[in-house]
This record gives sequence, C-alpha cells and structure tokens, in this order.
Amino acid sequence: MANKKQIIINILDILKRYTDEDHRLSQREIAEILKNEYNMTVERKSIKRNLSNLLEFGYPIEYSESIRMVPNKVTGELEESYMLSDFYLERDFTDAELRLLIDSLLFSKHIPYSQCKELIEKLEGLSNKYFESKIKHIRTLPENKPANPQLFYTIGILDEAISKEKQVKFHYSFYETDKKLHPRKDSNGKPREYIINPYQIVATDGRYYLICNNDRYDNLSNYRVDRITDIELLDTPAKPMRDVKGAENGFDLSKHMAEHIYMFTGDTVRAEFIAEKYIISDIMDFFGNDVVFSNETEDKVTVTVTVNEQDMRFWALLYALQIKVISPPSLVESVKNDIMKAAEKYKG
Repeated sequence: MANKKQIIINILDILKRYTDEDHRLSQREIAEILKNEYNMTVERKSIKRNLSNLLEFGYPIEYSESIRMVPNKVTGELEESYMLSDFYLERDFTDAELRLLIDSLLFSKHIPYSQCKELIEKLEGLSNKYFESKIKHIRTLPENKPANPQLFYTIGILDEAISKEKQVKFHYSFYETDKKLHPRKDSNGKPREYIINPYQIVATDGRYYLICNNDRYDNLSNYRVDRITDIELLDTPAKPMRDVKGAENGFDLSKHMAEHIYMFTGDTVRAEFIAEKYIISDIMDFFGNDVVFSNETEDKVTVTVTVNEQDMRFWALLYALQIKVISPPSLVESVKNDIMKAAEKYKG
C-alpha cells in the first residue's frame, strides 16, 4: 500500500525533474525512469491511472491525445481507444524568465554572496534538469562587495510595518575605512535613532530604497535599505501618507521614481538643459518618456524634465561634457560651483 501511495508522488517528481514543453515523456518512458531511478516496477495501466488522478487534482499537466482502433475483448469488433502520451508539466516560469530573475540577483549590489547563491539555487529548483542557469558564474565571484547581513531581516520588518501601518525605528549606517557599517551619530556622539513612517519599498539601480517620512519632518524621504541597521517594529501607528508634504493628493510611485533618479531627498524642480543629441538615449534611460524636447538643431536639443534638484545636480556633473543646465537659476549656480570646485582640485 505504501508503494502504491508513493507511485503518484514519484510520477509527479519525474514530471518536475524531466519535462517541459520541449521535453515530454510517454507512459513507457515514465515506467523506465521509475524502474531505473526509483527502483519501482509499475504497470502502464497504473501509470495512466495516476496521471489521470494528477490531472483530476488540478496539476497543470499537458499531453497529446491520439485515437487508435482496437478489438473489443467481448465482441472482437474494432472500436476507438484514446491513447495519451507526450506528458509534460507546465511551468510557472519559463527558462527565459528564470534567467532574467537569476541575472537580477547576479547584478544586485546589496545582497550578500551566500544569500544570493542560495536564492539562485531555489530559482533553479523551479525548473528541470535541462535548465542551464548561470549559477556557475556566481560560484566564481569573489565575495568582495560590502554587504549588510541584516538586509533580509530589515526587509521583513519593513514589510510588516507597512502592512500594519506601524512606525519603525532604526540606525542609519555608513561605511568607514575599516570597511564596516557604522551608525550615524547624534550631537552627543551616540548612534542617532530614526523614527520612521514607512510607505513603500522600491528597487532601483540594483538597490532597495525605503520611501517614508522621517517623523521629525513633514516631507517624503528615501533611505537605502541596505544601510538600515538595528531595526525595530514599533506599536505606534504610522503617520498617514496624506499628511505628508507632496503626497496630500495621493502618491504616484512611477512619477516619484522618475523624479528621483538617484533617490535623493528634497524638492522637485522643473529643470532645463541643452544637450548633445547623441545622448538622447541616455536621457530617456534616466528620465523616462515624460521628457520634453524643444529648440532642436542639427546637433543639440533643449530638454525639460521634472526632477529632484539634488538628483539633477548629480546627473549634471556626470554629463558635464554633454549638457549645460539653463534653469532654474539655483540649479545653474549649484552646478557651476560644483564644476569650479572640482577643477580646483586639479590645479597645480
């Protein structure tokens, strides 16, 4: 009886390990695998019955159906018999989708090596033996990226706080020359405590950011999740987002991300700059489809974007050789001063 119960489990395991749309198995082939790898001799009728049970239970198993004429055991007359073959298990993820997920882990800038490797192995388990992932690449990667071992715990607490609409408190840390995270200090030299109203976790540029409100201020803030340490869930209710400056009429996440390309905190401005046309693709990559182009010449174009002022200031330095900021005046002055200070460092 135990073996009979085991048959259906083993057949399902075979379908998971050996099949997909490009790799299908007949009942005879399933019987061979059961004999060779599971040490079970099973009749084809039993295999057919168990496959039918799996289908009846709702497992996403596909198959081919053909008709053949066989003699009736009583009358001897030929009659139709339906033959099922080419069985395979439909996958929740295609191989291409799994490769995309694995690549996103490989290119992650904040997940520790050991956790990244473990996640990739779990993703591999969602496919079959034919799936060739890039796990060998991560096995050869040196663990030379700084990593916060509290990252997954922090994300778990933040998820709980957001769903329960509760505040959190934590230390916000930075790396020092010993290559370790150290919390930002207050005026007394003690680790500064941040009381935060969390609203959303987002991923950009290979990192997670927390969109939130620091309880001491009235606007939205962005914190890198991998810099958060010693997080605690509080019992106090979080401030509603509608009470935060900039989110009074609702929060548009896609707009917020387009305006905060480097996730700096601060005011959003309508910025204009003149750009070389050969960097239009870069401009679209950073600012999205809401950019406005005007005054186009053969090699230059004026670009208007709505963006966080600090983000734009940083981006303008990155593309200082290709663009010239022309408004607002405060941004123009900041960029000019930044370029002059940078040039001073190379004098003499």
